[in-house]
Amino acid sequence: MARRTRTAAPPPRRKAHWLRALIALAVCGAVAAGVVAYRSASDGTAERPVTTDEASRLALSRLNLYQASPVGVVLTASEGGGVQVRVEGVVDYRTHRGAGRYRTTGASGPLDHGLVIWDTGGLGLAPDPEGDPAPPWQQAERIPRTGWSPRSYTADPLDAGLQLLVQLGADRPDNPLLLAQSGARRLGRDRIGDHDYDRFAGPRAQGAAPDGARSPLTYWVDGNGTLGRVTMQMAGLGTPTTLEFSGQQADAKLPEAPWLTG
Repeated sequence: MARRTRTAAPPPRRKAHWLRALIALAVCGAVAAGVVAYRSASDGTAERPVTTDEASRLALSRLNLYQASPVGVVLTASEGGGVQVRVEGVVDYRTHRGAGRYRTTGASGPLDHGLVIWDTGGLGLAPDPEGDPAPPWQQAERIPRTGWSPRSYTADPLDAGLQLLVQLGADRPDNPLLLAQSGARRLGRDRIGDHDYDRFAGPRAQGAAPDGARSPLTYWVDGNGTLGRVTMQMAGLGTPTTLEFSGQQADAKLPEAPWLTG
């Protein structure tokens, strides 16, 4: 996949530290900061702290994602310089594995495409099988280990998005009080497809956002605690990485043979 150098990006060590803090924010819960959730609020759209009900729904969203898995996902990441990568695939949160099809485009058109597999340790890339209409998780199972190009994660937007994506689901709910105390905020209400979602700024983790600043992570959660979208604002990029969830893909079974991505 194409890569572009971004002069606005922080030095590698600082960027890697920021990324680790950001991933920890999403997967390790929140740290208390002494702010309580509202118990009631108006229907206005002004940004405000989350209510008790909203904190509870946000806390359930990762568990609901886990219980629905395998789920369909779409990741869109801007690599800078007009380069964008789109991944359409499936993630199983019980095994922390994902498989999909990626397509890279630039200002002048398509640049690259193929299969991508990923887990908590890294990712692997392989060419698209010619004339194979099967879903990517089935195609991945038929590619031998030697057909993959595995590597560990970097701090690039695509890698950061895949790393975050595979760790969003959890086998237990977060603590809603701690989410509220750590700066989760209700930002507004949006309609995505046929569903209405409340839009929340996530809790803040130390090192992931300056003191008093909004979290780099934004969540769209419906009235049942179902996660519809997550965006991640990367340092040095104006366009956030977007993760979208399309519901359970019950027939998907993530392959094990290609998993040499660490």
